[in-house]
Amino acid sequence: MAAPVEDPTVAALLAAADAVAADAMALIEPLVAVSSPSGDHPGLERCVELVAAAVPADAEIERIPCSTTGSAPDLLVRVRGTGSARIVLLGHLDTVIPHDRHRPLERDGDRWTGPGTFDMKGGDALAVGVLNAAATVPGARELFSEVVLLLVADEEWRTEEFVHGPRFDGWDACLCFEGGERTADGDEAVVVRRKAAAAIVVRAAGRSAHAGSRPDDGRNALAALARVALDLTAVHDPRGRQELSVVPTMMRSGTALNVVPDDGELIVDVRAGEIDALEQVLASIPNEKFDVALEARFSRVWPGMDHREAAAPVLARAGELLGRPIVASGRGGASDASHLASWTRVAIDGLGPLGGGAHAVDEHLDAGTLRDRAAVALAVLAGVLAP
Repeated sequence: MAAPVEDPTVAALLAAADAVAADAMALIEPLVAVSSPSGDHPGLERCVELVAAAVPADAEIERIPCSTTGSAPDLLVRVRGTGSARIVLLGHLDTVIPHDRHRPLERDGDRWTGPGTFDMKGGDALAVGVLNAAATVPGARELFSEVVLLLVADEEWRTEEFVHGPRFDGWDACLCFEGGERTADGDEAVVVRRKAAAAIVVRAAGRSAHAGSRPDDGRNALAALARVALDLTAVHDPRGRQELSVVPTMMRSGTALNVVPDDGELIVDVRAGEIDALEQVLASIPNEKFDVALEARFSRVWPGMDHREAAAPVLARAGELLGRPIVASGRGGASDASHLASWTRVAIDGLGPLGGGAHAVDEHLDAGTLRDRAAVALAVLAGVLAP
């Protein structure tokens, strides 16, 4: 059993877990009902309307330019207090599922299935609940100057530079609500370390020819890209020192079944502990293969994140308040928390509900974990506000 919390404001904040979970449950279904793939303005605007209706009445709502040109504006919701701490709660409203594959939320007991339930509308809904708790728990506003909810519209497919870092320079914490996890022992876990990530685009320029009568007159772009893809997979070493993963994910080449392809494009997902390792992979791609000219570049680069040291005292304090451990974990998937980690004093991610199947048709969250994950998020918030 957890020891009594002496500070009445902190105790009241921790006791708000039921209310935070209830707020999340009320918001998840309408959010998931909206199809909002990256770049879709109507879907993103509808999600913004739902969130704006669920935040505190005195919250300041602002639309700020998105990092991706032409995207719907991002949403910034600010609650002001009289203290000194500044905290950003972070999430994204876009999903990867296209409109023709979208489906509304389906419930099977605590298993709630639908696009974005886990990545990350379930987490967004929890973040809204935490913002509401910060605004309404008696005395909480005396602990912070600002708590801001930032929900971006382009996390899943962004290829341009993340623009919001300077806005949060020197802030006390970034708390990101990507999907949560538990350890094999059943302890609640959060993410404080993420790999650097990038997409490599390889363009091939060859020469077309008739595939039947004069095949050797051609320079086969498809064959060259296939060779590059195979060569790159040879350096895939996720258990090595750099935890390097190299995964070809998309290839386009060819216009007809009887023509030697004269151009094409290969996309490779690369991740590692440090960006330097990704740059080495890029540098290893030759300028030519099978007499086909090749050009390789990064289409996007996401920095790594390692806040194990900075997060340790916050998680220790949060575990004391919660009455059970909160374990620092790492994850290979990219997140916008990585972008803000270099600007804020501490970045802690993975505060969302448990679930699985991100980016798949069976994506789901475990609604039975919403209350426990709300308690974790509130304990982490309290660990930042009242160290």
